[in-house]
Amino acid sequence: MNNLLQTAIEASIKAGEVIMQVYNTPFDVELKDDKSPLTEADKKANDIINSFLIPTELPIISEENKQTDFTIRKTWDTCWVVDPVDGTKEFIKRNGEFTVNIALVEAGVPVLGVIYVPAVHTLYYADVKNQKAFKAVLNAHEFSMDFIIENSKVLEPKEANSDLVQVVGSRSHMSQETLDFVDTLKEKGSEVEIVSKGSSLKFCLVAEGQADVYPRFAPTMEWDTAAGQAICNAVGIEVISKETDKPLLYNKENLLNPWFLVSK
Repeated sequence: MNNLLQTAIEASIKAGEVIMQVYNTPFDVELKDDKSPLTEADKKANDIINSFLIPTELPIISEENKQTDFTIRKTWDTCWVVDPVDGTKEFIKRNGEFTVNIALVEAGVPVLGVIYVPAVHTLYYADVKNQKAFKAVLNAHEFSMDFIIENSKVLEPKEANSDLVQVVGSRSHMSQETLDFVDTLKEKGSEVEIVSKGSSLKFCLVAEGQADVYPRFAPTMEWDTAAGQAICNAVGIEVISKETDKPLLYNKENLLNPWFLVSK
């Protein structure tokens, strides 16, 4: 296994362990400047992830790190893109649908991705260059790489079915534009089923064949999507910008993503 991918896997699981320690106790919620919620879990997970990634000597873009000015970032060919707790709203609701997202980006393109779901000890990981993505269910946050490899199953998207289209919708961010997209599918004669999930699990649903398409016509940041895009790209699923009709790119001057569509 790629050494950097192994580092990201280890970081995500250790972060997941401390996230669950906070999850299982009373915790306070702060509001950041953009009014998004922040908990002790975000901060502690970020510290743990940094402790694993800083020794790689590759720069890090993390939701919870102070952002480096683009005059410096634009010189980075390779960097990590991290969301220590993706789905903080789901975390606060205690519905288990939150993740740790870690991706490695080269020249703006995700090449490795890890999504860990700590509430159910489930790990998704991908090596895009080798076109492989996997899912492993762990017994606990304790693990060995041998166990992960032995218990990993290859992700396979579903075959298209024109009669039934399963559309991934957000638990907390269903926009009118997404509802309009669903109506368009229905007008074309398709039966539509909405599959609701929080956080980057929406990417995983498409990658593992539990849904056909994920339209995201609402704001996201690069750290929300980089790991999920890597996992999807590794199994032939595209993540296409509605602005450019090309794949989403990373380490942009503006870290806000355009709207996008995830599908074959």
